Amino acid sequence: MKRREVIKNTLMSGGALGFVAMASSSCKTKQMADKLDSPLTLKGNINHSVSQWCYGKMPLAELADYAKGLGMKAVELLSENDWDVVLKKGLAVGISNGSPLGIPKGFNDLQYHDQLQKDYAALIPKAAEKGIEQIICFSGNRGTISDQIGLEHCAKGLDPVIKMAEKYKVRIVMELLNSKYNHPNYMCDRTPWGAALAEKIGSPNFGLLYDIYHMQLMEGDVINHIKKYSKYIHHYHTGGVPGRNEINETQELYYPAIMKAIVATGFKGYVGQEFIPTRPNPLDSLKESIMICDV
Repeated sequence: MKRREVIKNTLMSGGALGFVAMASSSCKTKQMADKLDSPLTLKGNINHSVSQWCYGKMPLAELADYAKGLGMKAVELLSENDWDVVLKKGLAVGISNGSPLGIPKGFNDLQYHDQLQKDYAALIPKAAEKGIEQIICFSGNRGTISDQIGLEHCAKGLDPVIKMAEKYKVRIVMELLNSKYNHPNYMCDRTPWGAALAEKIGSPNFGLLYDIYHMQLMEGDVINHIKKYSKYIHHYHTGGVPGRNEINETQELYYPAIMKAIVATGFKGYVGQEFIPTRPNPLDSLKESIMICDV
Protein backbone atom coordinates (compact mmCIF):
# COMPACT_ATOMS: atom_id res chain seq x y z
CA MET A 1 0.00 0.00 0.00
CA LYS A 2 1.10 3.52 -0.76
CA ARG A 3 1.61 5.92 2.13
CA ARG A 4 -1.44 8.02 1.18
CA GLU A 5 -3.63 4.89 1.10
CA VAL A 6 -2.47 3.88 4.59
CA ILE A 7 -3.36 7.36 5.93
CA LYS A 8 -6.72 7.35 4.17
CA ASN A 9 -7.64 3.89 5.54
CA THR A 10 -6.49 4.86 9.05
CA LEU A 11 -8.61 8.02 9.00
CA MET A 12 -11.64 6.12 7.76
CA SER A 13 -11.18 3.49 10.46
CA GLY A 14 -10.78 6.15 13.18
CA GLY A 15 -13.87 7.94 11.94
CA ALA A 16 -15.89 4.74 12.14
CA LEU A 17 -14.65 4.06 15.65
CA GLY A 18 -15.48 7.64 16.65
CA PHE A 19 -19.00 7.25 15.28
CA VAL A 20 -19.47 4.00 17.25
CA ALA A 21 -18.20 5.68 20.44
CA MET A 22 -20.53 8.64 19.92
CA ALA A 23 -23.48 6.33 19.30
CA SER A 24 -22.65 4.32 22.43
CA SER A 25 -22.38 7.49 24.53
CA SER A 26 -25.67 8.78 23.14
CA CYS A 27 -27.33 5.46 23.94
CA LYS A 28 -26.06 5.54 27.55
CA THR A 29 -27.29 9.12 27.95
CA LYS A 30 -30.73 8.14 26.66
CA GLN A 31 -30.85 5.12 29.00
CA MET A 32 -30.08 7.38 31.98
CA ALA A 33 -32.78 9.83 30.87
CA ASP A 34 -35.24 6.95 30.56
CA LYS A 35 -34.32 5.78 34.06
CA LEU A 36 -34.84 9.25 35.48
CA ASP A 37 -38.34 9.34 34.00
CA SER A 38 -39.34 5.92 35.33
CA PRO A 39 -40.51 4.94 38.84
CA LEU A 40 -37.96 3.48 41.25
CA THR A 41 -37.97 0.14 43.02
CA LEU A 42 -35.80 0.59 46.09
CA LYS A 43 -33.89 -2.20 47.81
CA GLY A 44 -34.74 -1.03 51.34
CA ASN A 45 -31.20 -1.14 52.77
CA ILE A 46 -30.91 2.66 52.95
CA ASN A 47 -33.46 4.95 54.58
CA HIS A 48 -33.40 7.84 52.13
CA SER A 49 -33.96 11.45 53.18
CA VAL A 50 -33.44 14.87 51.58
CA SER A 51 -32.42 18.25 52.97
CA GLN A 52 -35.09 20.82 52.26
CA TRP A 53 -32.74 23.82 52.02
CA CYS A 54 -31.16 22.45 48.83
CA TYR A 55 -34.55 22.87 47.11
CA GLY A 56 -35.48 26.17 48.77
CA LYS A 57 -37.22 27.62 45.72
CA MET A 58 -39.61 24.65 45.61
CA PRO A 59 -42.69 24.53 47.86
CA LEU A 60 -42.02 22.08 50.67
CA ALA A 61 -45.26 20.17 49.99
CA GLU A 62 -44.18 19.63 46.37
CA LEU A 63 -40.76 18.36 47.43
CA ALA A 64 -42.38 16.02 49.96
CA ASP A 65 -44.75 14.62 47.33
CA TYR A 66 -41.87 13.96 44.94
CA ALA A 67 -39.72 12.39 47.65
CA LYS A 68 -42.57 10.11 48.67
CA GLY A 69 -43.09 9.14 45.04
CA LEU A 70 -39.44 8.08 44.87
CA GLY A 71 -39.91 5.84 47.88
CA MET A 72 -37.93 8.08 50.20
CA LYS A 73 -38.67 8.00 53.93
CA ALA A 74 -38.04 11.56 55.12
CA VAL A 75 -37.39 15.24 54.51
CA GLU A 76 -35.02 16.95 56.91
CA LEU A 77 -33.51 20.10 58.39
CA LEU A 78 -36.94 21.57 58.95
CA SER A 79 -37.96 24.13 61.53
CA GLU A 80 -40.93 23.58 63.81
CA ASN A 81 -43.34 25.50 61.58
CA ASP A 82 -42.65 23.11 58.69
CA TRP A 83 -42.86 19.78 60.47
CA ASP A 84 -46.55 19.19 59.82
CA VAL A 85 -46.25 19.82 56.07
CA VAL A 86 -44.03 16.73 55.80
CA LEU A 87 -45.68 14.63 58.50
CA LYS A 88 -49.12 15.01 56.87
CA LYS A 89 -47.63 13.54 53.68
CA GLY A 90 -46.77 10.36 55.56
CA LEU A 91 -43.04 11.11 55.66
CA ALA A 92 -40.79 11.51 58.67
CA VAL A 93 -38.75 14.54 59.64
CA GLY A 94 -35.35 12.86 59.35
CA ILE A 95 -33.65 15.43 61.57
CA SER A 96 -35.03 18.73 62.83
CA ASN A 97 -33.32 22.09 63.01
CA GLY A 98 -32.20 23.03 66.49
CA SER A 99 -31.45 26.36 68.13
CA PRO A 100 -31.87 29.57 66.09
CA LEU A 101 -28.32 30.51 67.18
CA GLY A 102 -27.16 28.38 64.27
CA ILE A 103 -23.71 27.04 63.42
CA PRO A 104 -21.15 29.57 64.73
CA LYS A 105 -22.65 29.99 68.22
CA GLY A 106 -22.54 26.54 69.76
CA PHE A 107 -21.97 24.57 72.92
CA ASN A 108 -18.20 25.12 72.96
CA ASP A 109 -18.72 28.70 74.20
CA LEU A 110 -20.01 29.14 77.74
CA GLN A 111 -21.71 32.43 76.94
CA TYR A 112 -24.30 30.61 74.77
CA HIS A 113 -25.17 27.80 77.16
CA ASP A 114 -28.18 29.44 78.79
CA GLN A 115 -29.80 30.29 75.47
CA LEU A 116 -29.03 26.94 73.89
CA GLN A 117 -30.38 25.01 76.86
CA LYS A 118 -33.52 27.11 76.82
CA ASP A 119 -34.01 26.55 73.07
CA TYR A 120 -33.58 22.77 73.27
CA ALA A 121 -35.72 22.50 76.41
CA ALA A 122 -38.57 24.09 74.44
CA LEU A 123 -37.96 22.03 71.29
CA ILE A 124 -37.40 18.50 72.60
CA PRO A 125 -40.90 17.87 74.03
CA LYS A 126 -42.52 19.25 70.88
CA ALA A 127 -40.39 17.04 68.66
CA ALA A 128 -41.16 13.99 70.79
CA GLU A 129 -44.89 14.70 70.58
CA LYS A 130 -44.65 14.67 66.78
CA GLY A 131 -42.57 11.50 66.68
CA ILE A 132 -39.44 13.35 65.52
CA GLU A 133 -36.47 11.39 66.79
CA GLN A 134 -33.49 13.63 66.02
CA ILE A 135 -32.54 17.29 66.49
CA ILE A 136 -29.34 18.81 65.15
CA CYS A 137 -26.80 20.74 67.20
CA PHE A 138 -23.42 22.38 66.57
CA SER A 139 -20.13 22.78 68.40
CA GLY A 140 -19.75 26.43 67.39
CA ASN A 141 -16.65 28.19 66.09
CA ARG A 142 -13.30 28.00 67.87
CA GLY A 143 -12.51 31.68 68.28
CA THR A 144 -9.83 31.67 71.00
CA ILE A 145 -11.09 28.40 72.55
CA SER A 146 -8.80 25.37 72.31
CA ASP A 147 -10.23 22.09 71.05
CA GLN A 148 -9.80 20.42 74.45
CA ILE A 149 -11.49 23.26 76.36
CA GLY A 150 -14.18 23.39 73.68
CA LEU A 151 -14.86 19.69 74.17
CA GLU A 152 -15.22 20.19 77.92
CA HIS A 153 -17.58 23.13 77.36
CA CYS A 154 -19.69 21.13 74.89
CA ALA A 155 -20.06 18.24 77.34
CA LYS A 156 -21.03 20.63 80.14
CA GLY A 157 -23.53 22.59 78.06
CA LEU A 158 -25.09 19.49 76.53
CA ASP A 159 -25.48 17.64 79.83
CA PRO A 160 -28.97 18.95 80.76
CA VAL A 161 -30.03 18.81 77.10
CA ILE A 162 -29.08 15.14 76.78
CA LYS A 163 -30.81 14.29 80.04
CA MET A 164 -34.02 15.78 78.69
CA ALA A 165 -33.48 14.01 75.35
CA GLU A 166 -33.18 10.69 77.21
CA LYS A 167 -36.42 11.39 79.03
CA TYR A 168 -38.29 12.10 75.77
CA LYS A 169 -36.44 9.46 73.70
CA VAL A 170 -35.02 12.03 71.30
CA ARG A 171 -31.45 12.07 69.98
CA ILE A 172 -29.28 15.19 69.82
CA VAL A 173 -26.92 14.96 66.85
CA MET A 174 -23.86 17.18 66.31
CA GLU A 175 -22.84 17.78 62.72
CA LEU A 176 -19.27 17.39 61.49
CA LEU A 177 -18.48 20.29 59.12
CA ASN A 178 -15.40 21.37 57.21
CA SER A 179 -13.52 24.42 58.50
CA LYS A 180 -11.45 24.73 55.30
CA TYR A 181 -13.98 26.36 52.99
CA ASN A 182 -17.60 26.48 54.12
CA HIS A 183 -17.40 27.02 57.88
CA PRO A 184 -14.06 28.64 58.79
CA ASN A 185 -13.00 28.04 62.39
CA TYR A 186 -15.77 25.52 63.14
CA MET A 187 -14.62 23.23 65.97
CA CYS A 188 -16.30 19.88 65.28
CA ASP A 189 -14.42 19.50 62.01
CA ARG A 190 -12.88 16.03 62.46
CA THR A 191 -14.42 12.69 63.31
CA PRO A 192 -12.03 11.81 66.18
CA TRP A 193 -12.94 15.04 68.01
CA GLY A 194 -16.66 14.32 67.64
CA ALA A 195 -16.14 10.72 68.76
CA ALA A 196 -14.21 11.91 71.83
CA LEU A 197 -17.13 14.19 72.74
CA ALA A 198 -19.60 11.32 72.30
CA GLU A 199 -17.43 9.14 74.55
CA LYS A 200 -17.31 11.84 77.21
CA ILE A 201 -21.08 12.35 77.14
CA GLY A 202 -21.64 8.60 77.15
CA SER A 203 -25.29 8.56 76.13
CA PRO A 204 -27.03 6.74 73.26
CA ASN A 205 -29.09 9.91 72.87
CA PHE A 206 -26.08 11.85 71.60
CA GLY A 207 -24.24 11.14 68.37
CA LEU A 208 -22.72 12.56 65.23
CA LEU A 209 -23.98 13.62 61.83
CA TYR A 210 -21.24 12.41 59.49
CA ASP A 211 -21.34 14.68 56.45
CA ILE A 212 -19.45 12.83 53.73
CA TYR A 213 -18.77 15.98 51.69
CA HIS A 214 -17.36 17.90 54.64
CA MET A 215 -15.25 15.03 55.96
CA GLN A 216 -13.78 14.22 52.57
CA LEU A 217 -12.47 17.78 52.51
CA MET A 218 -11.13 17.64 56.08
CA GLU A 219 -9.70 14.15 56.50
CA GLY A 220 -10.53 11.90 53.55
CA ASP A 221 -10.34 8.12 54.07
CA VAL A 222 -14.14 8.17 54.24
CA ILE A 223 -14.90 4.44 54.27
CA ASN A 224 -12.32 3.66 56.95
CA HIS A 225 -13.65 6.48 59.12
CA ILE A 226 -17.20 5.20 58.70
CA LYS A 227 -16.09 1.71 59.77
CA LYS A 228 -14.02 2.94 62.71
CA TYR A 229 -16.52 5.44 64.13
CA SER A 230 -19.84 3.88 63.10
CA LYS A 231 -21.08 3.46 66.68
CA TYR A 232 -21.07 7.23 67.15
CA ILE A 233 -22.80 8.10 63.85
CA HIS A 234 -26.56 8.64 63.94
CA HIS A 235 -27.05 10.33 60.56
CA TYR A 236 -25.29 10.81 57.21
CA HIS A 237 -25.25 13.58 54.60
CA THR A 238 -24.10 13.35 50.99
CA GLY A 239 -22.54 15.90 48.65
CA GLY A 240 -20.26 15.88 45.63
CA VAL A 241 -16.57 16.75 46.02
CA PRO A 242 -15.51 19.23 44.85
CA GLY A 243 -18.37 21.72 44.58
CA ARG A 244 -21.04 20.09 46.77
CA ASN A 245 -23.11 19.32 43.69
CA GLU A 246 -24.43 16.06 42.21
CA ILE A 247 -22.91 12.83 43.54
CA ASN A 248 -22.48 11.22 40.12
CA GLU A 249 -19.42 10.74 37.90
CA THR A 250 -18.70 14.49 37.93
CA GLN A 251 -16.95 14.25 41.31
CA GLU A 252 -14.23 12.28 43.07
CA LEU A 253 -16.17 10.09 45.52
CA TYR A 254 -17.73 6.77 44.54
CA TYR A 255 -20.98 6.75 46.49
CA PRO A 256 -22.12 3.16 45.83
CA ALA A 257 -19.03 1.89 47.71
CA ILE A 258 -19.61 4.38 50.53
CA MET A 259 -23.24 3.33 50.87
CA LYS A 260 -22.26 -0.35 50.94
CA ALA A 261 -19.82 0.44 53.75
CA ILE A 262 -22.60 2.21 55.68
CA VAL A 263 -24.97 -0.74 55.23
CA ALA A 264 -22.23 -3.15 56.35
CA THR A 265 -22.01 -1.34 59.71
CA GLY A 266 -25.67 -2.19 60.40
CA PHE A 267 -26.74 1.45 60.22
CA LYS A 268 -30.54 1.91 60.34
CA GLY A 269 -30.80 5.71 60.44
CA TYR A 270 -31.25 8.17 57.59
CA VAL A 271 -28.94 9.08 54.73
CA GLY A 272 -29.83 12.63 53.75
CA GLN A 273 -29.10 13.97 50.27
CA GLU A 274 -27.57 17.41 50.89
CA PHE A 275 -25.99 18.36 47.59
CA ILE A 276 -26.84 21.49 45.59
CA PRO A 277 -28.41 20.46 42.25
CA THR A 278 -27.16 22.08 39.05
CA ARG A 279 -29.66 20.64 36.56
CA PRO A 280 -32.49 22.79 35.16
CA ASN A 281 -34.87 20.36 36.89
CA PRO A 282 -33.26 19.70 40.29
CA LEU A 283 -35.60 16.79 40.94
CA ASP A 284 -33.85 14.82 38.20
CA SER A 285 -30.67 15.14 40.26
CA LEU A 286 -32.47 14.01 43.39
CA LYS A 287 -33.81 10.93 41.67
CA GLU A 288 -30.39 10.13 40.22
CA SER A 289 -28.85 10.38 43.70
CA ILE A 290 -31.32 7.85 45.10
CA MET A 291 -30.50 5.46 42.25
CA ILE A 292 -26.79 5.83 43.01
CA CYS A 293 -27.16 5.37 46.76
CA ASP A 294 -29.74 2.58 46.79
CA VAL A 295 -27.38 -0.36 47.23
